[in-house]
Parts: sequence; structure tokens; C-alpha cells
Amino acid sequence: MTTIKTPRARRPRKTGRRHPLASVALIAIGLLFTGGAYVAFSSSTALATTDASSQQTIAQGEKLFAANCATCHGLSAQGSSEGPSLIGVGAASVDFQVGTGRMPMQMQGPQAQKKPVQFTAEQTAALAAYVASLAPGPGIPAAELLDAAGDAATGAELFRINCAMCHNVAGAGGALTEGKFAPAIENVSAQHIYEAMITGPQNMPVFNDMNISPEDKRDIITYLKYVEDNPSPGGLALGSLGPVAEGLFIWIFGLGAIVALTVWITAKSN
Repeated sequence: MTTIKTPRARRPRKTGRRHPLASVALIAIGLLFTGGAYVAFSSSTALATTDASSQQTIAQGEKLFAANCATCHGLSAQGSSEGPSLIGVGAASVDFQVGTGRMPMQMQGPQAQKKPVQFTAEQTAALAAYVASLAPGPGIPAAELLDAAGDAATGAELFRINCAMCHNVAGAGGALTEGKFAPAIENVSAQHIYEAMITGPQNMPVFNDMNISPEDKRDIITYLKYVEDNPSPGGLALGSLGPVAEGLFIWIFGLGAIVALTVWITAKSN
């Protein structure tokens, strides 16, 4: 009897071939990991460099503070009978006071007078960084808020409501009580104007972002720079001091001219 052998099912041979997209996927994964590692390394290096630079700047500012400011404000900026505490005033306050020459004070008086700046821009930045490291406070404003490209009309309205009673509607300044005064704002940098609003130097109130938003501060700066770049078209501005200066001008020169004319007529008749 003949037995019929049934053929065994052949197992599929391994060809050793990979999917056509496998190589592309491996390359993409490799590039992804390599790029991620590079970015992480670069970021950590940059952060370490920034931190080291910042610490170096703060250390420089601390030395400058000890040599020039500690006599009045204390070795740790805690204040003394000669000067207030600077803890929490922020970098903006230091940049304004030192950057406008008001600090160090030339002499004691009702308020610090503006004078030639005593420190370089780098030294001012170092002092500001040191004081800012002591406690949180208002920082240096961003450049986009200082471009004077806002709404001048809105800025004029805000300035009249919040600032004109002391600084005059044209920013010409004005007298206050006890020998103090609101200074003129002409030729003051946009950065120092903004810093004055957020720090409130001398008798000026603090206008934080809840009172006047950063965009509104930008509009105020826009208005002030517009007034600065566009002088009065009505002739002699008399310092833009308003009706007092105008009335005094009429009183002295107007009445003086009338008196002189009267004397001349009387002398002519005699």
C-alpha cells in the first residue's frame, strides 16, 4: 500500500529587509535627541554665564554702595537718620536718582537737586542691581514702553488729570510748599519719566500699574515728547507758566508803558 506524503507547509524565510521608512525614522530620532541635548547644554551654559555676570554686577554695585552711599543709607541699605531705607525701592528708583544726578546729594535741603551725574551708566546699573537684589521692587521699564509712539491725545488728558497741578500743563514745573518744587520735565529722558511715575521721588505720588497702566504711561511720555518737539505756536511762551506769568508781564510792561506814555504827554504839554 502506497502512502502519500503530504508536503509540509514551508515557513516564510527571513529576508533581512527592513521597512523603507525605518532608516528615516532612526535618523530623525537621532537628530531629535542630538538637537535636544545641544539645546539643553547651551541653555544651561548661557544661564550659568548670565548668573555669574549678574552676581559680578551685584558685587560691583555693593562695593560702590559701601563707598558712596552707606554713609547716609547704612551699610546694608537699612537707612539711618541721614537717609531712608533702600530695601524694596527697586532698580528703577536707583536708576532715576543716580541717573539724574540727584544722588549722591550735594547738600541737605528740602529735596534733592538735579546736578551733573556722578557715575557712569555701568556703575549706575551695578548700583541698581545691588539694591534690587536686597528685596523686590519696581524694575527698569521695558524699551517698548519708552518709544514715545503712543497716543499723544490720551497722554495729554491723563497728564492734565494726574500731573498738571504740580508740573504745569506744559510740564514746565511749579512751586510747592516748604521750599519744595515740581521740576520741569523738558529734556528728561523717557526712561527717567517712567521711573519717576512708578517710584514717586520727592513729593511725587507713586502711579503703579493699578493707577496708570503701562500703556497709559507710554501715552503720557508720548504727549510730553510731543510738547517738547513742538514749541508754542502763539509767540512768546513766557516759560509756559500760565496766567501768573502772563498777568505779571501785562502788569509790568503794559502798565509801565501806560505810565511812561502819561509822563511823556505831560512833559510835552509843559
